[in-house]
Amino acid sequence: MEEVVHARGHEHVSAEHASTFEVTSDDWLTPAGDCILAVDADRVPADFDPAFVDACRDEDAEITITVATDDHEEVVTGHGHPDLTFDGDRSAVGRTSDYVDERTVVVGADRAAGEFDRDLVADLADGAEVTVTFRVE
Repeated sequence: MEEVVHARGHEHVSAEHASTFEVTSDDWLTPAGDCILAVDADRVPADFDPAFVDACRDEDAEITITVATDDHEEVVTGHGHPDLTFDGDRSAVGRTSDYVDERTVVVGADRAAGEFDRDLVADLADGAEVTVTFRVE
C-alpha cells in the first residue's frame, strides 16, 4: 500500500536535525525548522486511507518513505508502531526513535534529516518540487 504527497522545497531547508525529518502543509518555514524537508504539502497524515494507517500500526510493518525531486531521491526505512494514529493535520514526521505523537508516520527510521543526501537538500533549498511516497509492507 502507498500514499503519495506532493510538496515543494523552501529557501530555509537546511535538513540538519539529528533524529527527525518532516514534511509540512504550512507554506512557510523559518531557519529554526531544521528537520523540515518540504512545505506546502497537498496531503497530511489525517488524509491517508484508514487501511494504510492500520497496516502501519503493526510493529513488524516495514515503512519506506521516498523523498524525490527530479534529480535526486532518498529512501528512508523504518517500522510501524501500534500507537501510530496518523491524526496529524499539518505535518508528517519520521523519527529515528520510538517516540509517537499524532504527527509520527514512522519510527526507528534509518536516518534523520541531517543524514539526507546533500544534493537532494540543495534541490529542496532551491525550492524544487518534491514527491514523498509512503509505502508499507
